Amino acid sequence: MRPKGSPAELEARRRRAVALLEDGLGVREVARQIGCSPTSVSRWQAEVRARGSDALRPKPTPGRPPRITARQRTKLLKSLLRGARAHGFSTDLWTLPRVAKVIARTFGVCYHPAHVWKILRGEGWSCQKPERRARERDEVAIQRWRTERWPHIKKRSPGR
Repeated sequence: MRPKGSPAELEARRRRAVALLEDGLGVREVARQIGCSPTSVSRWQAEVRARGSDALRPKPTPGRPPRITARQRTKLLKSLLRGARAHGFSTDLWTLPRVAKVIARTFGVCYHPAHVWKILRGEGWSCQKPERRARERDEVAIQRWRTERWPHIKKRSPGR
């Protein structure tokens, strides 16, 4: 599994590991300090010996490039924080199809709603369902009932 971090951060990590090896530390000690497996440290060391320090540079990311850029994602998140009503929806609830419509309108890119979830999760958003409460709910009456009536109803164990 790929460790977390940008390609530049991971490259810096590999270069630090090789520098520690050149300072005379052992493979296991370097792995402990860097936070990786000794196998990875040995592999980096062998690559540097075989191909030089350029072997530690990041490899190109495989797969299709994203259809919206990082800058566009930032713009999308700022836009979503304004609320769904600001985008012409009847409620302020964001759903994946609604976010897909905003992406299509703003950037001209069509995403399936299931893929929209991957984008939002990648940006640190989480699935949250609004709490349903009655409009007639009386918080003062509920609190009074909890403090005055509930202690008399609640069953207690004989030892307490």
